[in-house]
Amino acid sequence: MSTKDCNGNPLNDGDSVQVIKDLKVKGSSITLKRGTKFKNLHLTGNTEEVECRQGKTILVLKTCFLKKT
Repeated sequence: MSTKDCNGNPLNDGDSVQVIKDLKVKGSSITLKRGTKFKNLHLTGNTEEVECRQGKTILVLKTCFLKKT
């Protein structure tokens, strides 16, 4: 199966995505605001999750909250 964003578009390594909803990060006081963009994402073994980098922090985000840009 392929990894897809909230609109059903296929995601690949190195794509850019945008957050469609405010998200609270577990274990941190950070809140990702709607519209936050992530570049150069990495696919994981799970088709519902991707890895994104924000500064020096690596976040694992669910694809149902992301859209491809």
